[in-house]
Amino acid sequence: MRDERNLVVYFSQMGNTKKFAELIHEQVGGDIKQIETVRNYPEIYDDLANAAKAEKDNNERPEYKDLNLNLDDYDNIFIGYPMWWYTLPMVMYKFFEDYDFSGKTIIPFNTHEGSYDGGTWDTIKSWERDANVLDGLAIRGGDIGVDPDGGTPSDQTETVKSWLNEIGF
Repeated sequence: MRDERNLVVYFSQMGNTKKFAELIHEQVGGDIKQIETVRNYPEIYDDLANAAKAEKDNNERPEYKDLNLNLDDYDNIFIGYPMWWYTLPMVMYKFFEDYDFSGKTIIPFNTHEGSYDGGTWDTIKSWERDANVLDGLAIRGGDIGVDPDGGTPSDQTETVKSWLNEIGF
C-alpha cells in the first residue's frame, strides 16, 4: 500500500485529531486536508459539547469549506474525527454524503475521551459498502493533545507507527 496514493483528511476542533492526522501524514505521505466548518464552533469545551449535542439532536449537516478534493487522485483515504456524543461529528456525516468512496480504501482514525470508536468504524462500513473500510485507530484526545482534565499529552508516534505497520503502511 505504500506505493499507492494517500490522502489524510480530518476534522479537528480542539487540535487533538489534527495532531493525530499529522502523525499519520508524516508516516504515509501523500496529501493532507482539514475539514473546516463554515460556522465557527465555541472554543470552550462545555459550550462546544452543547453545540455538538444540539447538532446531533437536530440531525444537522453543517456546511464545510471547499476541500478542492478529487478522490480519483487517491487510493487510500485516512479519515479522522473526534468523537462527539458517541458518534462522528455531524459535519462528517455531510462529508460522507458528499463524496463517493467506491473502490477506495478508507482508514478511519479518531480521538475520544472514553468512547473509543463508539461503533463509528462499523457505521462507516455500512455507509461505504463499495469501499474497503479497514479497522482504524482510536486514541484518547488527552493522550495526544488537549486534555479537558488538565493532564499532559504523551507522544503517540510509536502507537501510530505500529498501527500503520499492522495495516500495511
